[in-house]
Amino acid sequence: VSGRPVGREERKGEEVGRVSKRSEKGEEVVRDGSNSQRVEEEKAEEEEAAAAAAAAAAKARAKRRSSRPNPRLSNPPKHVHGEQVAAGWPSWLSIVAGEAISGWTPRRADSFEKIDKIGQGTYSNVYKARDTLSGKIVALKKVRFDNLEPESVKFMAREIKILRRLDHPNVVKLEGLVTSRMSCSLYLVFEYMEHDLAGLAASPAIKFTESQVKCYMHQLLSGLEHCHNRHVLHRDIKGSNLLIDNGGVLKIADFGLASFFDPNHKQPMTSRVVTLWYRPPELLLGATDYGVGVDLWSAGCILAELLAGRPIMPGRTEVEQLHKIFKLCGSPSDEYWKKSKLPHATIFKPQQSYKRCIAETFKDFPPSSLPLIDTLLAIDPVERLTATAALNSEFFTTKPYACDPSSLPKYPPCKEMDAKLRDEEARRLRAAGRANAGVKKARPRDRAARAIPAPEANAELQANLDRRRLITHANAKSKSEKFPPPHQDGTLGYPLGSAHPIDPGYDPPDVPFSTSFSYSNKAPIQTWSGPLIDSSAVGAPRRKKHMSGDGHSHSKSTKKDKNSTRI
Repeated sequence: VSGRPVGREERKGEEVGRVSKRSEKGEEVVRDGSNSQRVEEEKAEEEEAAAAAAAAAAKARAKRRSSRPNPRLSNPPKHVHGEQVAAGWPSWLSIVAGEAISGWTPRRADSFEKIDKIGQGTYSNVYKARDTLSGKIVALKKVRFDNLEPESVKFMAREIKILRRLDHPNVVKLEGLVTSRMSCSLYLVFEYMEHDLAGLAASPAIKFTESQVKCYMHQLLSGLEHCHNRHVLHRDIKGSNLLIDNGGVLKIADFGLASFFDPNHKQPMTSRVVTLWYRPPELLLGATDYGVGVDLWSAGCILAELLAGRPIMPGRTEVEQLHKIFKLCGSPSDEYWKKSKLPHATIFKPQQSYKRCIAETFKDFPPSSLPLIDTLLAIDPVERLTATAALNSEFFTTKPYACDPSSLPKYPPCKEMDAKLRDEEARRLRAAGRANAGVKKARPRDRAARAIPAPEANAELQANLDRRRLITHANAKSKSEKFPPPHQDGTLGYPLGSAHPIDPGYDPPDVPFSTSFSYSNKAPIQTWSGPLIDSSAVGAPRRKKHMSGDGHSHSKSTKKDKNSTRI
């Protein structure tokens, strides 16, 4: 049998058998492959579930951290805190504001000699001082803290972080920090600037030329351009916060209300910022989602103010401020009201529409300035464009060009506080003159006067109340009153003066009701950066008399501050 040739059919049967065996093995391989794929899918699902659980845990931890005090400022590690305390920083400051002071060494308060007080606010005082080590004249901003409240320290820490981020010739430079062992205070050291724009503008002997206005505005917009490029909103542009040195250089100062912003990921912010006369309509209407337009509106008010010689919209209340804005800039369209969805839109919406009359009101301004003012004072913040666009406008590219800062006149030191002192002295002399003349008001009239607050006092009081309320309630909302109908618009109280003679026909002639401006032949000197208390005004509160030990009566008065609301 061995050696017998294999037939064709037998060989074919063997091949079929081998194929069937291979097919069985192939099925097993396929079966094994499907099992491994199922295992991999289950493993991937388990990994996804673990990742989701980890993300949920991280979110829960972040939520717990956000519920702690000072969510925006992370406390430094213990070793960093120890290093800062060893370097001389107070422990309470390192705990709350460790990130703001990181890398800096504190100066001692006794290394500076105070020369004079040059500014005052609700939460800070500013002094002219001399550095005893270098002999350099500096400005010291003393920040007070009430019982070391974390909220107060947080505001100061944010201001320091913002100042450290900015570096521009038209932005004030923070040169150092000073601590005091005797009190819970912190001093911010700045370069000394001899003037501020409000003080110069309030001086009766100073009137700016067109080229000088262009010089100041170019520096202001350049500083704002730098701030906005670094994602910083100033939120309190006004004359008293624009410092000027003897070389004519303007620097933006006082970043106490400033805030960081991200144009791509907007976060809600408070609307209770910017001094009332320079506050844009969207903030008056309660907007919490805003951007660089708030600073550009204030810059537009400053530009028109410098050219007009007086503030253009000095409202006493939020309602009156909106009233003045709509009279000058026109009331928003129905489309704007629907699109904006502002919280106070239904409350403040006027009963009739107003025509925009910027060109008619400012017809005596340089023609090249009108398009820029019209853009900066646009009701819709999107139409105000940017500081860069403003710098490229026709106003700066036509003659007369902006003069060089070094060619500006040299003025004696002049700040807003000096203007206040001049006003107080003038009122004191007027009061003394009336007393010597034997003039005495009738009792019923005196009572009526006391019942009507002076416009300046009203605005001052509102600003202070807003500031105190918002330091404890960061998200407080303003209590608004209904927009007054046109026939009820009028003025009660003392007439507002102007720094320079202005034609009483300044307001638009087509407005069918009286404005809140009234004028007298003897207009008092008026500063530009906000309302001031006029003790001689009709309705100003009388001073209380207190008897001293020598039997003489002395009047006692309190000073108020008009700074904007902190968030």
